[in-house]
Amino acid sequence: MSNYYLHTINLTRTLIIGNSGSGKSWLAKRLAEHLQVPWIDLDLTHWISDEHSIARPRAEALGMARVAASEERWVIEGVYDWMVSELVEQATALIWLCLEDEDCVNNIRLRESKRDDNDELLIALLEWAGSYRTREGSSGFVAHQRLFEGFSASKLQLMNRAEVTAFVSTMEQTD
Repeated sequence: MSNYYLHTINLTRTLIIGNSGSGKSWLAKRLAEHLQVPWIDLDLTHWISDEHSIARPRAEALGMARVAASEERWVIEGVYDWMVSELVEQATALIWLCLEDEDCVNNIRLRESKRDDNDELLIALLEWAGSYRTREGSSGFVAHQRLFEGFSASKLQLMNRAEVTAFVSTMEQTD
């Protein structure tokens, strides 16, 4: 990835989408720090309690996401197309982390290595991440592909960890 491309992409209000375990939070944190803007993790908007998988009512979560997106500058990341598609009009850039399902599952195993292999929530998350390309609904590959293809502003599709790392390295070199 060239520095030229990084200078041509408007990262003022960046949406990052992708499968669970694709590295959305990792990238969003670094990008937000680099740009000195707020980072919004849609998991924290969607879930009242991640430990017990208690979802916030959709209207409430959507309202929270819209308030975050009304700010002048931000990085927002998440898997939830039903929320992201409501924010896309405010975005100046869209980054799609389109890693292979197996890579996402392996990333989750590394991230959650301290959890018991019999942990029901971990098992469900691994199954969820492993079904990205076949999953129907607003959080699957097809929904993200449609959102990406329809996005008319600056967009970037990163296909593997090396491309994500190269993007971050290029970004850091522009300091």
